Amino acid sequence: MIFFDYLSIVVSVLLLVIAFFAINSKKLINSVLFLSALSMVAVVAFIIMRAPDVAITEAVIGSGLVTALFVFTLLSVKRRELK
Repeated sequence: MIFFDYLSIVVSVLLLVIAFFAINSKKLINSVLFLSALSMVAVVAFIIMRAPDVAITEAVIGSGLVTALFVFTLLSVKRRELK
């Protein structure tokens, strides 16, 4: 096996572990952070698969925009609950 085979196996296992943590997290903010980490590891997986255009899109939209949207929504909901 070559280096990329070992790297793809490690990335695949890491994707499964982070997805498990995102689903089983008790706090919503931790789930959002795990989802962001999952997107960043998916970027690495797309680079390994030689799909740089998909990796860039996932990095910008999946990790950046969606994470920011989820965090701002959670902060907004918590402020309204306190009032």
